[in-house]
Amino acid sequence: MTFPQNPWGHPRLRHALDRWQEQDAVLKDGVLALTLTALAFVPTLSGVGAQIGDLPERPPDALGVTLVLAQTLPLAARRRWPAACLLAVAAAFVTHQALGYPTTFASVGLYVALYSAGAHQVRFRRGLAVTASAGYAALAVVLDRLGSPNDVPDYLAFGLILAAVRLAGGSTRRRRTEEAERRRLEAEAASAAERARIARELHDVVTHHVTAMVVQADAAQFLLTSAPERAGEGLTAVSDTGRRALTELRYLLGVLEATGEAASADLERTGGDRAPALGQVGDLVEQARRSGQPVEFAEHGERRHSGVDVELAAYRVVQEALTNALKYATGEPTRVVLRHGGETLGIEVTTDGPVDGPAGVPARRKPDLAGGRGLAGLRSRVRLLDGELEAGPRPEGGFEVRATIPSQPVQE
Repeated sequence: MTFPQNPWGHPRLRHALDRWQEQDAVLKDGVLALTLTALAFVPTLSGVGAQIGDLPERPPDALGVTLVLAQTLPLAARRRWPAACLLAVAAAFVTHQALGYPTTFASVGLYVALYSAGAHQVRFRRGLAVTASAGYAALAVVLDRLGSPNDVPDYLAFGLILAAVRLAGGSTRRRRTEEAERRRLEAEAASAAERARIARELHDVVTHHVTAMVVQADAAQFLLTSAPERAGEGLTAVSDTGRRALTELRYLLGVLEATGEAASADLERTGGDRAPALGQVGDLVEQARRSGQPVEFAEHGERRHSGVDVELAAYRVVQEALTNALKYATGEPTRVVLRHGGETLGIEVTTDGPVDGPAGVPARRKPDLAGGRGLAGLRSRVRLLDGELEAGPRPEGGFEVRATIPSQPVQE
């Protein structure tokens, strides 16, 4: 059994509807007003419309045609000036009913104007509702004085219909307002998340590189008196670290300058080349070694191409752990291990317990492994990727950072 194809799914019709939705509201309302005006003069539709007076019919004349036009043409401004549109259409409808002109399709304009007032009127909504209710009550009194056969229940029933149309418009406005508020809150949440992400990136870049530069500069200053011939190596390390920091900061500034789709496209196009990744963990290790930190680096398993977020998170875990080692356990043996599994990537960074250093070297602070902006930011970053991160002291002394992140290989 075959079913007829949905005509609205035809590409040309769908394209035409999309084009129509993109048009200005004034143009669309103008087309609606002209369409209702044309239909008002179609004889077969003369019995369709709003009718409340039931007075003896008056022969159509120029005034009747004018009142018909006054019930449809103001709808061209139904969204721009909904209150004025409703007052104009309602006045024409009241006069048309009171004078006993035959019902026309133009009276549907009253329903459209009422709905538009409920959906698009922003200010003086209550005052407009009171004015409309008072006008309808006055119309009922006038029609009764003119000999209308309708009773109070008839007027109440018609009034309920008008109120329902008005409430339908108000409901549409509430839904539109709630949707706008929801989008605003989502945009604020996305903006806050992006600010937090940038703050974490800045913290990781600045803290790591500045810490390394401070340690390297202190070492160079120490070598100026103990081994002057090696002081140049320390100054070169400071220069290299500064250049790396500038490179990463330029990347972050580029992300900040890009917005919307441009940022996403730029990240997809150049993220693997510009953003730090697993392939650059060795550079972190080498940088720490030049700062005087003895670091061992090992990889187990076959490296797989993962998403940019996964590789960047792994890089930041190693970077933060080495930064803590340089700050709190300078000169202590440190080990960095990457374990490439089938579905997960494991990172382990361990540092032995600090011991007393040589004379002239400042005492080291006790590492704050309970939190801190760096570790807290890393935990949030890893959780977003459905991973886990643990950091704490080792039973035998020192401290360790362990993270497990789903690999999420890139689909080729």
